[in-house]
Amino acid sequence: SGDAPLQPNESSVRDRVGAYVALTKPRLMWLLCLLALAGMALSTITGAVLDGVTVVATLAGGTLAIGAAGTFNHVYERERDQKMNRTSDRPLVSETVEPIRAGGFGAALFVASMAVLLVFVNPLTAVLTAFAAIYYAIIYTVILKPSTTWNTVLGGGAGALPAVIGWTAITGSIGLPAVLLAAVVFCWTPAHFYNLAIACRDDYEAAGYPMLPVERGVAVARRRILYWLGATLLVAGVLGVVAEFTPIYVVISAVAGLGFAWTVAEQYRRDTEQAAYRSFYASNAYLGALLVAILVETTVV
Repeated sequence: SGDAPLQPNESSVRDRVGAYVALTKPRLMWLLCLLALAGMALSTITGAVLDGVTVVATLAGGTLAIGAAGTFNHVYERERDQKMNRTSDRPLVSETVEPIRAGGFGAALFVASMAVLLVFVNPLTAVLTAFAAIYYAIIYTVILKPSTTWNTVLGGGAGALPAVIGWTAITGSIGLPAVLLAAVVFCWTPAHFYNLAIACRDDYEAAGYPMLPVERGVAVARRRILYWLGATLLVAGVLGVVAEFTPIYVVISAVAGLGFAWTVAEQYRRDTEQAAYRSFYASNAYLGALLVAILVETTVV
């Protein structure tokens, strides 16, 4: 026997829902939400107390804002996405969703995000979240990404802001530890994304994006990865000192950082797309481990 086959209308609804979910870039969400959560947990070193409503509302509002910015990115880049193998199956390229409907969906997500943050959190958090979404959607997507090899570096501010947003959600103000955590992510972003740019450089060249490996070569990009990883580890160390973390944080940061650096060194031995992707995933693992270490230090130790 088994399950009954989906009827055409059921299949269509499921595909449509899946397409709208894809517009929100859900793979970005988990790391950014973990960063905001780490920012909230970090605020407890000041004596602040986490409350469930604020934590849930901040994560919900942030998720909606990330979805709004991601949707706008899909709408704006749909013509270039057609030229890249990595993005050729996106909903607007495959015409599963019409651009005007996607635009309306993104606008609705943004309004919902602001409503949640203003009602359940505080105005500063709402303002910073709005700025982060606009930073990614306009400053990065429209201005930086198509025009300069510094796009990844300068665009990193958008991904770093959830650290400060999490802190302000709890405290109502901006503090040095939150700024340091944001600086860690800002330095980590090029060390992370240059690996993807190396692996997908033919795609980026076909789409006309001036990514560093395309314009300056892979060797330059790999050196920059190591420079930015060094800066990341340095700032992460300063954060540990300022927050007065235990050796648990130091060990996790060092081990995960060395693991990331090892995969980059391996790229010199194995000049393949797979090696670059391995570094890309190792960079995600590094940041994830660092954020978990912060959560452990602030909620368990």
